[in-house]
Amino acid sequence: MSQQQRMGGQPMIILGEDSQRMKDRDAQSHNISAARAVAEAVRSTLGPKGMDKMLVSSMGDITVTNDGVTILEEMDIDNPTASMIVEVAETQEDEAGDGTTTAVSIAGELLKNAEDLLEQDIHPTAIIKGFHLASEQARAEIDNVARQVDPEDTELIKKVAETSMTGKGAELNKDVLAQLVVDAVQAVTVEADDGETIVDLEYVNIETQTGRSASESELLEGAVIDKDPAHADMPTQFDDADVLLINEPIEVEETDADASVQLDSPDQLQQFLDQEEEQLREKVDKIADSGADVVFCQKGIDDLAEHFLAKEGILATSRVKKTDLGFLREVTEANIVSDLDTLTAEDLGSASVEFDEADELFYVEGTGDESHGVTLLLRGSTEHVVDELERGIGDALDVVSQTVSDGRVLAGGGAVEVEVARRVRDYADSVSGREQLAVEAFADALELVPRVLAENAGLDSIDTLVDLRSAHESGDETAGLNVFTGDVVDTYDAGVVEPAHAKQQALSSATEAANLVLKIDDIIAAGDLSTEGEEEEGGPGGAPGGMGGMGGGMGGMM
Repeated sequence: MSQQQRMGGQPMIILGEDSQRMKDRDAQSHNISAARAVAEAVRSTLGPKGMDKMLVSSMGDITVTNDGVTILEEMDIDNPTASMIVEVAETQEDEAGDGTTTAVSIAGELLKNAEDLLEQDIHPTAIIKGFHLASEQARAEIDNVARQVDPEDTELIKKVAETSMTGKGAELNKDVLAQLVVDAVQAVTVEADDGETIVDLEYVNIETQTGRSASESELLEGAVIDKDPAHADMPTQFDDADVLLINEPIEVEETDADASVQLDSPDQLQQFLDQEEEQLREKVDKIADSGADVVFCQKGIDDLAEHFLAKEGILATSRVKKTDLGFLREVTEANIVSDLDTLTAEDLGSASVEFDEADELFYVEGTGDESHGVTLLLRGSTEHVVDELERGIGDALDVVSQTVSDGRVLAGGGAVEVEVARRVRDYADSVSGREQLAVEAFADALELVPRVLAENAGLDSIDTLVDLRSAHESGDETAGLNVFTGDVVDTYDAGVVEPAHAKQQALSSATEAANLVLKIDDIIAAGDLSTEGEEEEGGPGGAPGGMGGMGGGMGGMM
């Protein structure tokens, strides 16, 4: 007797009435569609001719960028599978600093090719194994085709920075900016006891300023603080100042409990005011007695305290960002003081400090033996320009530091992808069973990069791929695409150079994400298939489910 017969013909229901369930091919198809939608959202930004995206938040904030991870983080994605693909971009950004669009695009292409194999009744387990084998082989082949680079080879490292900036907001002035990036990285590069080269980007600070051309950006020793002196009568320049860093307010101390006081005469009110003034004078006296010439305060400074500091000839500024205060500690070798009662002369650091009235910036250059830290002052015409410039320079810094510490580079312009794909196809002949088809599908997915580079440049992607394959079959390992002329050139000699570590990380992240998605054969959701509650009926422009409501919005996947 069946279970249904024992229950009197009623099927057993184990899920809540609002829950949804997808199984087998439906689940796989849904997941692959969601992942591909994310990949296709960023594909058009890839390469020197990639386009930008304008992202408008629910608050009306506008971001214009072609940085893959920024686009995916700002998008209102509300689908669990799509969120898993966004993690690929975030991991790539954390580990390599660049290559986020490449990683996400390859993950989407792997899943697209996997879908074709699933339709041929090849089991997901065989595809997953094939992708894993191909990924390991591809990473090994990147090692084989990579070239060693000397950390002192400034010209080659500069080309790596220029390649990273190409296609981003920093491209127009990439000669100037790439040199600044290389100089900044070399300024914070040290050699460890075991001979390993270490780049500590914590000691590179980025400051932005609007109203001037990006070509006027500069690299400065020490720190740049975007603040004004707290009082107009304060001095604005010290050649060798004793610097105090403090994260408590220089204000009248407030009581924890609310209290009310009844006054009988105006004299009593004056006593209260005198007492407050005395408190502030005591605080300023402690600062003056320590020998401090300049004060950077994270919190507020009372108006009266500003007046007293000015009379003492002390330069002070308030509301300094916590990150800036931390950076100033490295530059000036000062301790950050939390309580003025414990302040001693040993807590002070030393630096030359100058306030530039034209730029409205403090320039702080450490004068101690152990002082370290440099600031990249990026300039641009508008807020959106400097924001995109900062993202591009941030990626370039990461890429250059990876290259200096890792010491391996690759030919760009799709050259490494076509070469590794060719080698992975050769390796597929040694793989038995259905996994061989998955290995070949992996090789096809790698060639997405030169195809998309060509598409984004308005070139014929098929003709381009045929020409590239032909060049690589002839033994030209560094043949890549010049997107400006449409020709196949030696991209290494042309100065299109990428870090090997970022490429390996992109392949690893993309493969693992694709395999994770392929392994899912059942989706059980309590209610709507989304990662958030039903907050809004429509997104920008009345799109169903919001731009990301990808369960029922983006691409109509449900």
